[in-house]
Amino acid sequence: MRRPIKKSFSELVQENKQELLRDSEALERIEEKLEEKQLRKA
Repeated sequence: MRRPIKKSFSELVQENKQELLRDSEALERIEEKLEEKQLRKA
């Protein structure tokens, strides 16, 4: 079995961005988690 071709970090980031733009529900959950963390730090 051949190993998959390694992608650069920026390529992976771009892929993740595209997936999140398609999956707005996941994006909402991430935003909520970030807000909670910021509120705890304040």
